[in-house]
Amino acid sequence: MDANCINYSDTGFFSKTIIDYLDNHPDLQQFYHHRPDMAGFDNLIRNKKPTAGRDILANVLQEQYALISNSGFPVSEIVNANIALLRADNSYTITTGHQLNIFTGPLYFIFKIVTAIKLSRELKVKFPDKNFVPVYWMASEDHDFAEINHTNAGGKKIQWKLEATGATGRLSTKTIREALNQYKGVLGLDGYALELAEIVETAYSKFDKLADATRYLVNALFAPYGLVIIDADDIRLKQQFAPIIEQDIIGMHSFKNITDSNIALQKLGVHIQVNPREVNFFYLKDNLRERIVFEQGRYEVLNTDIVFTEVELRAEIKQHPDRFSPNVVMRPLYQEVILPNLAYIGGGAEIVYWLELKSNFDHYQVDFPILILRNSGLIIRKEAAGKIKKMNLTTDDIFKPIDSLKTDWVKMHSENNLTLQDEWRDLQSVFESLKLRAAKIDSTLAPSTLAIQARLKHAIDNLERKLIKAEKRNFADHLTQIDHIKNELFPNGSLQERNENFALFYVRGGQQLINDLIENFKPLEFKFTILEEC
Repeated sequence: MDANCINYSDTGFFSKTIIDYLDNHPDLQQFYHHRPDMAGFDNLIRNKKPTAGRDILANVLQEQYALISNSGFPVSEIVNANIALLRADNSYTITTGHQLNIFTGPLYFIFKIVTAIKLSRELKVKFPDKNFVPVYWMASEDHDFAEINHTNAGGKKIQWKLEATGATGRLSTKTIREALNQYKGVLGLDGYALELAEIVETAYSKFDKLADATRYLVNALFAPYGLVIIDADDIRLKQQFAPIIEQDIIGMHSFKNITDSNIALQKLGVHIQVNPREVNFFYLKDNLRERIVFEQGRYEVLNTDIVFTEVELRAEIKQHPDRFSPNVVMRPLYQEVILPNLAYIGGGAEIVYWLELKSNFDHYQVDFPILILRNSGLIIRKEAAGKIKKMNLTTDDIFKPIDSLKTDWVKMHSENNLTLQDEWRDLQSVFESLKLRAAKIDSTLAPSTLAIQARLKHAIDNLERKLIKAEKRNFADHLTQIDHIKNELFPNGSLQERNENFALFYVRGGQQLINDLIENFKPLEFKFTILEEC
């Protein structure tokens, strides 16, 4: 693929907060620790606290990957080697996380993981005496099935129709066949369609739980690059987090800390992404993930008859820490407790909500990771690239709002002068003379003169819009081509990566798609990458 980049600020799709973070705006510096650059990594590595439980982590990962190998699918040597590296004190993880979207969901899921892989490689070059393992954290405990039960491929919405409760990672894949067949149908038979069809067929038919199916699918795509996939829904991992679970539920520290941070961020104009609750944990069992609330001196699990006194709650956490599932504001802390992690890679909204959390990390004396905005990209099919070139559009042009793009294109290609700016300048000169003449007669006439000038300016602008509108009708066929280009590259008026699945890009390029992304993404340059298929 051919690649070029533009600034995130020039795309029109990224918030002011994210741009300010990338630009190192001083107002935000109190909400994170180290900058997302090599100097920041050097500083964090030098000062990072030792990670306990490395052997437990590696043992859990080996057992989780055994589910793949025991099903007849060997685990790659590089993945096994990376898991083994995690036992060593000079090894660190570079982590991204996401929900268990069927068929990987939107394209940015792939971009997140590619960013983690590429950043791990760049860090190894910079710090050759250290090891860096890319990690995908499966959000297996999340229970929002409506967010993960569909994907869009080739303009078709594919949905897993199921009434689901409890943690999504524990869902059975028995009922996904209809959606699986629809997805395979979209793939067709050309290129690498059969290869991808075999991967998804194996994932969802050979593995009974969604978490295991997702692990197989992601491993099939990224094992050659050493990606390690973790499902943190494990009692041994939660035992390490149990002291914080107990402290936070009883003391409600996260509620106080994050609320204070949110107030400070709101004063800076930041749109708050998540709000803490007094208790930021769910109670988790099969087919059950319900909030814990504190009511009248007792801890109740909503929509159940489960109730604990404080003494009973402490005992339950000690005996069954796996039954306590962190919500969105506590999951990051759990991640950093059990992983030797240096960086978290997320989208714009994720980075903003992580900014809300630093004070809570400080309270529990857990190192706050470096926040990396994942690489964003736009993949342009060869045919679409040809249309763009034929229409004499540039990379910057395609990011303009559709009306502005059409107006600029018509002005550039019309043989007529569609602007009335020269005429307006002449009229302004006339009005300057009128204002002087009126002032000599009666100084109170100045507001009337200005009002007439404003009305005339409005009329001139309206006439100019009519000229452009009329000329657009003359270029209707060309402007329809612009509509086609924008609809393909920005479905529903949003970024391609937020809507389209990776499927058809993989069908055309196979594993080379991922190779091209890894080659062209630059995690620490923070540019939007535009890729043209060759």
